[in-house]
Amino acid sequence: MLLQPQAVPPIPEETACVARAAFVKGNRYMRMRDELGVFFSDQDFVQLYPNCRHAAETPWRLALITIVQFAENLSDHQAADADRARIDWKYALPGICLCTLVGG
Repeated sequence: MLLQPQAVPPIPEETACVARAAFVKGNRYMRMRDELGVFFSDQDFVQLYPNCRHAAETPWRLALITIVQFAENLSDHQAADADRARIDWKYALPGICLCTLVGG
């Protein structure tokens, strides 16, 4: 797969506003993003991807998805459902749509 490094997008302003209103004291995923910031970047993974014609999903996204999914002990489909329904996930994992990764 061909890795085309991308910058981690900022949290959309509207997402941040809604998330902070829903979680006035924050929660672990929002604190993770606020206090640790972006702790993975595509550049950290470039050497792991061979040069092929197929574009790869960005590794920083996959790494963060794996951490959050493991923290909640969710299957792939359960994580995709949480991604669609939970504003705290959208806050911590901006620009990610798990439905495309699990086919649903």
